[in-house]
Amino acid sequence: MSDAAQPSAADVRAAAEAVKAALDRHLEAVERRAGEAAAGDGDSAVYAAFDELAAAGEAYDELLYEAYDEVTPFEIPGGDTMPDYTGPDEPRALTVFVRRDYTVNEPLRLLAQAQRVTDLDPDSADDEGFAEASAGRSVHAALGVLFGEYEPDEIATRHKEFGLEEGDATLWVSAGEEATEPGEWLAAPFDQADPERVICRFDVSTVFDEEDAELDLGPDRGTGLAAAVLSPGADGDEDEDADEDADDEDDEDDEDRDGDADDADQHAERGGGPR
Repeated sequence: MSDAAQPSAADVRAAAEAVKAALDRHLEAVERRAGEAAAGDGDSAVYAAFDELAAAGEAYDELLYEAYDEVTPFEIPGGDTMPDYTGPDEPRALTVFVRRDYTVNEPLRLLAQAQRVTDLDPDSADDEGFAEASAGRSVHAALGVLFGEYEPDEIATRHKEFGLEEGDATLWVSAGEEATEPGEWLAAPFDQADPERVICRFDVSTVFDEEDAELDLGPDRGTGLAAAVLSPGADGDEDEDADEDADDEDDEDDEDRDGDADDADQHAERGGGPR
């Protein structure tokens, strides 16, 4: 950003004042809801105040960084947070939604793998509606052949062999009242992905690896701080075992030295000379 486009001190000050005002409105909404008989009536006002505060904080943080190369210590939850669960307490049916993203970073490898499949099984191309020869020349056809031949989990495990690079992935386990009828949702399979019915979800993303790496930037960089946070107690057990091993070695050394001293005393009593 050029100097002319940088925010002024007045812009940053105005953004800070907007954060203060948004804080006041958020607190007022929370207090107002707490004083109401029906707690649910004030939820929408609290949510709106929260969103306003988040937007004001993000704007201030951005201006502060652009003007002074500084940041705030606050982290506003992003839009990927899940709402409160409103599904049945005892679900009678479950739906599992899975999304995996890939990038075709080695098209030639992808085409070669698809061609190998069709060479071994010419019917695989026919089953997917592609000509046998096109699998080795068209990325579109190659993807159809490979995903028709292999299970999604196997592709996820062997993605590098197929010239693919993994992106983000997520799995949602959603609750339902009753089982659906056969073929009922096939026309729109993902329309029922209601976040408020999600019992649990599991996400995979490189952004989590970056966040874990940031934990290892202190004065003891390289000491495995991230591993300690991710596996609490594991490193402590190893340290205790190491301490116990060191104590045992010290005791053995003391016993060896005591034994050597006793042998020397007995030799001296027998009038022996230096050994």
